[in-house]
Amino acid sequence: MITIVNEYIENIPVLHVVDGELADEKLPLVMFQHGFTSAKEHNLHIAYLLAEEGYRVLLPDAVHHGERENDLSGKKRQYVFWEIVIQSLTELDQLRQHLVDRNLVQEDRIGMSGTSMGGILTFGALTQYPWIKAAVSLMGSPSYFKLANAQIRYLKEEGFSLPISEEEMRKQIKGLQSYDLSLQEDKLDARPLMMWHSTVDKVVPYTLTYDFYHQIKPLYEGKEEHLKFIKDETSGHKVSREAVLGLVDWFKTHL
Repeated sequence: MITIVNEYIENIPVLHVVDGELADEKLPLVMFQHGFTSAKEHNLHIAYLLAEEGYRVLLPDAVHHGERENDLSGKKRQYVFWEIVIQSLTELDQLRQHLVDRNLVQEDRIGMSGTSMGGILTFGALTQYPWIKAAVSLMGSPSYFKLANAQIRYLKEEGFSLPISEEEMRKQIKGLQSYDLSLQEDKLDARPLMMWHSTVDKVVPYTLTYDFYHQIKPLYEGKEEHLKFIKDETSGHKVSREAVLGLVDWFKTHL
């Protein structure tokens, strides 16, 4: 029986999903991050399928989301999008270490995935954590610097007044380069990476992800099976069943 436990790790609310008969054993771990304005519960179907295959799955709530949501919503939350991403990146290692300390994780079998903002987070995590052995990004983007600049243009075109000066905003965007996988592709080290993205996605640009896929293909020479891009032409900014099943198969193969 698959069990779902709502618990707090380092004051972070998480859903801990695992086969109940294996709950106290060391298992491969998949950490899965939800999208912007979403919450951990919205990805339980993915966690369930992974748990059925013997994985331990952790679904955290990002700051300002789910159980951590406060009065910061709507436009205000858009302004701190990248702060949410960076804090979530820091919290990933805290969550991992907690489960390692509880002797619940096979440390050489840890995967990372997420949708939309969670997919963006997945790419950033690959720049920070060599303990990630395999990853799947669902409609995310590795190009933090380009994406952040596009967001600023959008906010200005829509008439939003930025909460800080443009100079300060540019300074913050420049700081994102250390998390931008498209600017430090060597950090991949040919680790298994699957990307799913829809060509008609109107939220996270498809072209940035697809261009990145072609950018890194030479790095996987001799390990072509470690890199996969699934193109969708109908789903838009919504994860398809094909993507979910592809994610499960990817981790079964590479984790």
